[in-house]
Amino acid sequence: MVGMSSPDARTPGQPYDLSSPALALTIAGSEATGGAGAQADLKTFQELGVFGMVALTCIVSFDPKNDWGHRFVPVEAQVIADQLEAIQGDYADQLTTTKLGMMGSPATISTVATALKNQQWQNIVLDPVLICKGQEPGHALDTDQALKAELLPLATFTTPNHFEAEQLSGMSISSVEDLLQAARRIHEVSGAAVLAKGGIRLDGPDAVDVFYDGTTEEILSVPKIGEHAVSGAGCSLAAAVTAELAKGATPVEAARRAKEFVTAGIHQRVAGNTPFDALWQGGLR
Repeated sequence: MVGMSSPDARTPGQPYDLSSPALALTIAGSEATGGAGAQADLKTFQELGVFGMVALTCIVSFDPKNDWGHRFVPVEAQVIADQLEAIQGDYADQLTTTKLGMMGSPATISTVATALKNQQWQNIVLDPVLICKGQEPGHALDTDQALKAELLPLATFTTPNHFEAEQLSGMSISSVEDLLQAARRIHEVSGAAVLAKGGIRLDGPDAVDVFYDGTTEEILSVPKIGEHAVSGAGCSLAAAVTAELAKGATPVEAARRAKEFVTAGIHQRVAGNTPFDALWQGGLR
């Protein structure tokens, strides 16, 4: 409770005890049913032993009266800035790792980019959500262009899905070799480590992702689990990468662990009334 002390309270500004958890921030949208977005990120952080915090950028809610379509409501830029000011002010000395999820608008992207530049980061993990189904096409295109111009250059690690990898690399992807080439191109333009996700989009019995950081190139492959995408898989993968990096893993180690985390979560996915299932972040238990 605020205002109460405890036997192990510390003086503000002093380092935490080494037994304290690593910290990670997600800057993302809310998805009320819990399958994706900030909800999935925070659950992933907790499962992997990381203290998580969130700055909400937008609120997305499915519409059960309209084929479960997306209803998209942006958070005002000043409110986003206020959230980040509070987080960065509180944990300025300890917080060095963040994940960027759904932004939703150029104004949000500019606000987030400005806040990120207020401090030094060891890890900025970009889940490059390029399209939100609740947005007008023209607005979505403006958001995509702003993301590429303002956030991709700040990223140290990025996790594009099949569609996003095609958009960021400027090439069509129909094979594992294509996916590798796309990852190389994205690394060349961004400098970031890349975990490009083929998932179920590529032909064959396996769900294949590829990692590339300019030095290490690795194919991560497991048998496909069904033929349909699972809500929250992309969010949780990027969040798992973020958590592992916050704990000190190398980028390729974080990629391997994240793949394992998501595969287990898909195996034990949660079904509701939506036409898609949701990943369970507790699958590794």
